[in-house]
Amino acid sequence: MTTTHHATTHSAHPAFRASEQLGAHLQQLSVDLIELHLQGKQAHWNVVGKNFRDLHLQLDEIVDAAREFSDEVAERMRALYVVPDGRSASVAHQTSLAPFPHGEVDTAACVDLIVAAMYGVSETARRIHDDVDAEDPTTADLLHTIIERIEQLAWMVDAENRVAGASLPANVVPGA
Repeated sequence: MTTTHHATTHSAHPAFRASEQLGAHLQQLSVDLIELHLQGKQAHWNVVGKNFRDLHLQLDEIVDAAREFSDEVAERMRALYVVPDGRSASVAHQTSLAPFPHGEVDTAACVDLIVAAMYGVSETARRIHDDVDAEDPTTADLLHTIIERIEQLAWMVDAENRVAGASLPANVVPGA
């Protein structure tokens, strides 16, 4: 039995379609989340020192959150007719996060590095938030969820290096 397929043109009529700016903002958040996922795995494999196991497990939690959020952002982009680009070369070229070092990393240094990366993602989400909200409040709701969880995880990990009553969180400069 032979089936003949006729080429047809499909035309979607979405109620909302993202602007170029909204697409660019979501692309930036997407690559930063992918980079956080990659940095979290690099840290997970190479962290050594005191409290290794606790940090090792926390890093998996961070990786899972970053992976889930990057997927949610990419799927939101597709729903808005934007094509996400998560290729490794694009992530490396577009991320705003500072690179993670090669080799073994002491737990205390790892805490500072991964917290800086998480706050870098949060900074990206906060920087684009008002533009996103003005164009698409539904997508801004996704940003709220990402900011809330990433900042919660950053606070929990950062507490590893704090001394009660004697230290304050360091000022985090994205990309520094």
